[in-house]
Parts: sequence; C-alpha cells; structure tokens
Amino acid sequence: MWRELKPLGRAAESGGYRRYAWTAADTDCRAWFRAQAESRGLAYETDRNGNQWAWLGDPLAGDAVVTGSHLDSVPDGGAFDGPLGVVSAFAALDELRGRGARFGKPLALTNFGDEEGARFGLACVGSRLAAGQLTPDRAHALRDGDGVTLPQAMEAAGHDPSAIGADPERLARIGAFVELHVEQGRALDLSGDPVGIASAIWPHGRWRFDFHGEANHAGTTRLADRRDPMLSYAETVLAARREAELAGALATFGKVSVEPNGVNAIPSLVRGWLDSRAADQPALDTVVAGIERAARESADRAGIDLRVVRESFSPVVEFQHALRDELGRILGAPPVLGTGAGHDAGILSASVPTAMLFVRNPTGVSHSPAESATEDDCVAGILALADVLEGLACS
Repeated sequence: MWRELKPLGRAAESGGYRRYAWTAADTDCRAWFRAQAESRGLAYETDRNGNQWAWLGDPLAGDAVVTGSHLDSVPDGGAFDGPLGVVSAFAALDELRGRGARFGKPLALTNFGDEEGARFGLACVGSRLAAGQLTPDRAHALRDGDGVTLPQAMEAAGHDPSAIGADPERLARIGAFVELHVEQGRALDLSGDPVGIASAIWPHGRWRFDFHGEANHAGTTRLADRRDPMLSYAETVLAARREAELAGALATFGKVSVEPNGVNAIPSLVRGWLDSRAADQPALDTVVAGIERAARESADRAGIDLRVVRESFSPVVEFQHALRDELGRILGAPPVLGTGAGHDAGILSASVPTAMLFVRNPTGVSHSPAESATEDDCVAGILALADVLEGLACS
C-alpha cells in the first residue's frame, strides 16, 4: 500500500506531498482508496460531501465501528499525516481477518475529504459538512487562491456538489469512530512507547490579518512618507511569538500574501494568516487578544488600516471518556496524550463517540517531508488498532 501511495501527489523538487482537495493528486488518492476497498470485497460509497466509505456488514444496521483518517496534505507535507491512519485501517482489517475474527457490528473504513484545508483555507471540510458545523452556503463561498469555488472544484473532479451539507442520518448509525494518526510531537519518543491514546485536542483557530497601506515606489518614496503595511505585519509576527511564549501556547504566521508583490514596490496590502492553539480557552483568548492589540498599535502608528477576521475555530475537544477508557483497557493502559493538532475525530466528537491512537514519531516533525515513523512502530499501531476494532466490533 505504501509503495502505491508514495508517488501520488509527490513534488520532485521538495520530496513533499501536494495532495490538495479535488485536484488530480486527490483524485488519484481517491482511486487508490476505492481499489483497496473493492479488492477486499468491501461495499464502497462516496457520501454527499465527498467522503469515502468502505463497509463490511450492513451500513444501515447502526452502531457501526468506523476507523480511518484522510489522504490530502498540507503544501509539501509528509507521507504519514493522514495516510498512516487510512493504510492502517485496511491493514488492521487484514489482520482481523487473519485472526478469523467474527464481526458483530458493521465496520467502516473512511477517507475524509479536505482535512488539511490547504486549498480552500478551512480545515476538516468533509467532516465539518457531515457534522453540520459548516453550512452549505458557507461551503459554496469557499475559494482557492485562483478564485475557484469549492463547488466548482468538486464538479470538475466529478462529484455533484448540489447535495453537500449535514448528514445526521449517517452519523447516527456510527457507534464509535477511532482515528489512528502519527504523533505530531515527541511525547511518545520521550516516553519510549510506540503507541498512545489521545486525551483531548487543544482549542485552536485561524485568523486573517489584513494590513492596508499605500503602494508607492521603493526607490523614490522617503521613509517618513511611507504607509508600509509590511512593517506592521512584521511587528505582528514578532508579537505572536512573544505572546505565545508568555502564555505557554502556540502562535504561527505561516502564510502571507502581498500586493502588488513587486520587489521595487511598497505594498498596498499585506495579508497574513495566524494559527494559534493553547491548552485551554482562556490561554488561547489571551494570546490572540495580545497579538491583535499589538497589531492595532503598530498599524495606528504607521497609518495602516487593519482588519482581523476569524476564519475558523475549534473549541477544546475532550474525547469521550468511556470510549477512551475502553481503549486503555484493551491496550493495557498506554500513555494518554493531549495534542494541539486538529483532526476529523475532533470534529465528529460532537456527534459520535470518538477516540484517537497515536503512533510514535521519532523526530516529532510533522507537516514536512521529514515526518517519519519506523516500520516496527507502524506495525505496532496496526496491531493496536486491530485489537481496538476487535474489542469494539467483534463478538
């Protein structure tokens, strides 16, 4: 499975992956998922929001046990974030069949669409739509950097966008969702454990900062006469680091666009996107408020107009304690870890019981080609997932 996935959407110049939603690379990944499902005799379907499902047993029976993750990537992302959970789902099913397991509940393997939000700027689009956390009207308004709307992209990839929206009937048939994911940090590496269980997902969000100044000639305009939004943006980036350190939180400006984007031109607009996360809501509120305050103070001094827009937000997610405890019982009490990364499991937790397994990442690097996990640890993750699925779905 890894050999087949490896070339799909891989950028030769970086070695990373560019599997953006509803692109050719995404289509190739979707075809791979369908082939894996059909080769195992599973009933394949795509739901109204473009999420893929592979069923063992009757999808309408209810109380289904579901596992999977996503196949899309961030720009120049690594091989494991998302795909490890999907590959492990198929491998865990193979393991259970090899054990002669008898399933008492329906089992589904899934690939949720557009989890990373790399193309349209909003994470977990497929699961948000299914859970009713993203309205069809807002989804229809999403555009990529080239102005292509989400419905246009879906239609171009062969999916009918007219029916996107909440899917409560489907979610009501799920008794438990367990997502396996490579750890995005080094807690397991430091503890010496190959597999852990997630306790909670930190509250996190994305904010867009628009700094409007005045375009002018870089070679003829006196410094005193400039309304340069790049300076206010730069001060805001430094403020983000300062505020995050003070609060023990995280804050990152990882994306920026500049207009007119000329080497010899003072910008008229600098637009930067803030990603901020913290262990609790008060800490997150403190960090974002401090960053916005610093941005406005800098903008006021320089005569810059500033607009701040919250583009997405996910509150703290405490995974269902009963399901989490059951996983711990099945696996013999592995480490329980919090995480600052968002996941489809976090979105779905408001609608169905969810839990997560983490596989050790020896470098702690994620969203990068340097992301890694050893083969032994991946196998440990598969066996742990198989044990969990057996405990939840087999009689």
